[in-house]
Amino acid sequence: MRSMNLVDSWAQACLVFNQTLPYKSFNNGFMKIPLKNPKIKPQTRSISISAIATKEDEKVVTEQFNFKLYVAEKAILVNKALDEAIIIKDPPVIHESMRYSLLAGGKRVRPMLCLAAAELVGGDQSSAVPAACAVEMIHTMSLIHDDLPCMDNDDLRRGKPTNHKVYGEDVAVLAGDSLLAFAFEYIATATTGVSPARIVAAVGELAKSIGSEGLVAGQVADIACTGNPNVGLDTLEFIHIHKTAALLEASVVLGAILGGGNEDDVDKLRRFARCIGLLFQVVDDILDVTKSSEELGKTAGKDLAVDKTTYPKLMGLEKAKEFAAELNREAKEQLVEFDPRKAAPLIALADYIAYREN
Repeated sequence: MRSMNLVDSWAQACLVFNQTLPYKSFNNGFMKIPLKNPKIKPQTRSISISAIATKEDEKVVTEQFNFKLYVAEKAILVNKALDEAIIIKDPPVIHESMRYSLLAGGKRVRPMLCLAAAELVGGDQSSAVPAACAVEMIHTMSLIHDDLPCMDNDDLRRGKPTNHKVYGEDVAVLAGDSLLAFAFEYIATATTGVSPARIVAAVGELAKSIGSEGLVAGQVADIACTGNPNVGLDTLEFIHIHKTAALLEASVVLGAILGGGNEDDVDKLRRFARCIGLLFQVVDDILDVTKSSEELGKTAGKDLAVDKTTYPKLMGLEKAKEFAAELNREAKEQLVEFDPRKAAPLIALADYIAYREN
């Protein structure tokens, strides 16, 4: 293959990696991300580790993969990397504010998805650690800004006072801005062992996922629809595919790109991530009406209080739970052609998202 200059690299990377996936409704009223790739065959039964593996492999895969240990190891790795990435500098207050929210705990689902995707396609997790940290920085930025009085006006996040309650609205806005900017700097300067073309593709993927065609689009639509009694399922899915799923999707796709995945690998993992991204929001909506603030670590019942449109509100609680189960099943279908041992973390992460309690 001929060598590529930066412009050629970017053009080819966009063609290979930056695909968009359409979606449509199920006949039963649920939303669906259709399988555009004809090589990926829809299945009619729920997919678990045992369904993906052969019967011979089932016991081996189940016994060898310890999800709790995996989560603990990856969380330690990511937390250490985040702690080292952002240190206190002048002016101290902005860096303290950034660290306050970034290191306040959290499930670290996005970094884990990024690392798991990199390893699934045969890469080393070290190549994806900067990207894993970057998506967590951007996620934290979105939480800081979401909690502001001009947005969701929340006082509690991860069991602690929100950033603006501690540092003031002005510093909170700037802390979020700084995390966003530094995320891209960190990918560009800290990623090693990966070709420039793939780093550029990863940066482009991440930028698109959070801009006016990604997270911001979903947030704007969400604000516009708050209090509107005529919001339907199509609009609700648009909001959450962009507001919540886009960054989860980017987390997985970045891992696949930086881990050396080919076009087919990236396409399958993009579809997997789109499903679990929407699943994450459906479960969030369910938890908001079924759990207490103490259990969630944030204000419960907030969506109902401000008359936000949610899946339980439009579909009813039981149908929303059925939709979550369907998204989980469809997500796992995308992994059937991968090595079941390497896919085990993503399968377990999908189940974790589906069955989490906060």
